Amino acid sequence: MWAPAWWAAARGRLAELGQLRVQEAAHSLVKSLERENIRKMQAIMFRCSGSCSEDSQASMQQVHQCIEGCHAPLAQAQAMVTSELEKLQDCLAPRTMHCNDKAKDSMDAGSKELHVKQQLESCMNKCVDDHMHLIPSMTKKMKESLSSIAK
Repeated sequence: MWAPAWWAAARGRLAELGQLRVQEAAHSLVKSLERENIRKMQAIMFRCSGSCSEDSQASMQQVHQCIEGCHAPLAQAQAMVTSELEKLQDCLAPRTMHCNDKAKDSMDAGSKELHVKQQLESCMNKCVDDHMHLIPSMTKKMKESLSSIAK
C-alpha cells in the first residue's frame, strides 16, 4: 500500500517521542528501586559473602556454595526488575500499532493529511499517557516483590 512521505516521518517521530517518555519514566523507576531496595540487598549480599569467607572450618566448595546463596536474592531481584521493564515495553507496541492502523484507515477513507496527523498524534499520546499510568502500580508491585525477596 502506498503512503505519503509524511506518513512514515510522522509515525516515527511520534513513536520516538512516546518511547522517550516511557524510557525516562522507566529510568526514574530503576533509579528509585536501586536507591531504596537494590543497594540494601547488595550490602546484605556483601556482608553475607564476607561471613562465608570467614568460616575457616568450611571447605572451598562450601564457601563457594555459601557465597552463591548470598548472591541468589540479588540475582533474583535483578531478573524480576528486568522482566517487568520488558513487559512494560512490550505492551506499548501493540497500542501504537492500533494508532497506526486507525490513522491508515482514516487516510484510506480519504481524510485530509492534517486530520490524519492530528488523529495519529492524539492516539499515540493517549497510548503513552495510558501506559504511563501503569508505572505507579508497577512500581508498588516491584517494591513489594523486592521486599519479599530481601527477607
